[in-house]
Amino acid sequence: MKMTNVNSMRKTLILLLLVFLFALTMNAQTTLKKVYNEDVNPIEQIDQAVLKAKSEGKFVICQVGGNWCPWCLRFADFISNDTTVSKVINENFVYIHVNYNPRKSQGTEKLEQGKLLMKRLNNVGRFGYPVFVVLDENGNVIHIQDSSFLEEGQGYDQKKVLRFFKNWTPKAVKQ
Repeated sequence: MKMTNVNSMRKTLILLLLVFLFALTMNAQTTLKKVYNEDVNPIEQIDQAVLKAKSEGKFVICQVGGNWCPWCLRFADFISNDTTVSKVINENFVYIHVNYNPRKSQGTEKLEQGKLLMKRLNNVGRFGYPVFVVLDENGNVIHIQDSSFLEEGQGYDQKKVLRFFKNWTPKAVKQ
């Protein structure tokens, strides 16, 4: 009889833990600002960013992911709240959030856009999300950054993030 109670308590504790972890993930998705425009054509978005970057002597950073991705939203929140990081970004890059959603429910047009996007950005999905793609002033992919190397705990590490951005500024690349 006692063993049944212990097993029942274990099952209840495990279930409560799973519910708590699910709630934490959902909270991150609902409390953070959604930054990906799901209605824009990502190829056109990139083309416009490249034109702007070329005219300003900057590179483009494509943060590829979606509003469905808690880590994508965390990174967007991190860079908007860290003035040191945002300063480096604003001075050197045209920064865009490129929406990618491979779900069939998005429709065939969006699926085709997604395939073209992956082809254009050298199949960046292999790194997980978010993933950062650095484009030069001509729109060529010059670096793909796996975001997991920028993480620390449940967020991002300022030193790692700054190192990434500073190493890929136009000035650093063209030395």
